[in-house]
Amino acid sequence: MRPALLSFLLVAAMLAGCRSPQPSFYRLSADPSLTAATTRANARPVIVGPVTVPDLVDRPQIVTRNTSNEVALNEYARWGEPLRSSIADAIAGDLALLLGSNRVAPASRAIAEPEALRVRVDIQQFESVPGDAVAIDAQWSVRRFGDDNALTGRSLVREPVNGADWNALVAAHSRALASVSRDIAAAIQGAAPQ
Repeated sequence: MRPALLSFLLVAAMLAGCRSPQPSFYRLSADPSLTAATTRANARPVIVGPVTVPDLVDRPQIVTRNTSNEVALNEYARWGEPLRSSIADAIAGDLALLLGSNRVAPASRAIAEPEALRVRVDIQQFESVPGDAVAIDAQWSVRRFGDDNALTGRSLVREPVNGADWNALVAAHSRALASVSRDIAAAIQGAAPQ
């Protein structure tokens, strides 16, 4: 009886070791610590999108940089939605807080209005170094719907990662996007009267 029990335990341990880890899914978020300089009851609507990202990071897996020439795709740390959508949602949430407006939305959930300001964000770099820092290089423009004139800018942000896990890495990206959002909000607030 004893050898059979030992064999059973050995087989159970081997099967447990063969089980694949379950993936975890992450999304970017607005920075709740952001506040508006002033509240505008009748602020112009703002639509965030399109957002573009480099091909290297445009995938479900979170891509990290190991060395200057080596990147890693983690099969078990994944974005919960396309990165472009998650960035648009985070920036829209940040801008709603910074502008003190409930009339800010990502393009995927917005209705085009003639008075709306359209924010386009082209992410040139979206770099992740676990346990160290994240870096975002974003070129952005703000224009009225149907108008060819635009306010343009570029935000270069490096944000430390406060921990060694994936949550800390994603939180650092959310903070970095909040810095990009501050630059966009400043351009909107400095534009012509609403």
